[in-house]
Amino acid sequence: MAKIAVIYYSATGTNHAVAHAVGEGAKAAGAEVRVRLVAETLPPEVVAKNPKWKEFVEKTKDFPKATIEDLEWADGVVFGGPTRFGNVAAQFKGFIDSAGGLWAKGGLANKVYAGFTSAMNEHGGAESTLLALFNSIYHFGGIIATPGYTDPLVFASGGNPYGVSVATGQEGKPPSEAALVHARYMGRRVAEIAQKLRG
Repeated sequence: MAKIAVIYYSATGTNHAVAHAVGEGAKAAGAEVRVRLVAETLPPEVVAKNPKWKEFVEKTKDFPKATIEDLEWADGVVFGGPTRFGNVAAQFKGFIDSAGGLWAKGGLANKVYAGFTSAMNEHGGAESTLLALFNSIYHFGGIIATPGYTDPLVFASGGNPYGVSVATGQEGKPPSEAALVHARYMGRRVAEIAQKLRG
């Protein structure tokens, strides 16, 4: 049985929903799954300026938080988080940067990886965020398993071959059902490939 870790940062809940859909897809493929939220690192006074952000942080304060051990445990890892100026969020990047010790001993290599993100606009930097995320995975020696165009449902969710991406709009709407279907598919794909690599 493949072990899949879904490691994500979410500020207001969009990526939280996508992460759980990825986990559902991996479980449906028979994987053992950990869905782990990257802890908020910005000061409470910054978070409090956005009521939705503050509400999400409070709602998930007891939710399991991501650790380096989760990365070491996994055969496959799906990373996710919001787009920040066409790049990964600082909170998420801080978590990745903290994995240096595990990277140095080869503990991040030869695992299957994929990614997801969200942005306010359809062309708000989702693709560049995923490509920036993949730069870290290249350094890990990881195996990137994007959804590509391996199933028509990728087109139904907007056609991003790099990974799941959600456009929330200014009102912060939740992920569409098509995006969640895409997320479940990506979770299943990562689990199936990780299982093949396990032998």
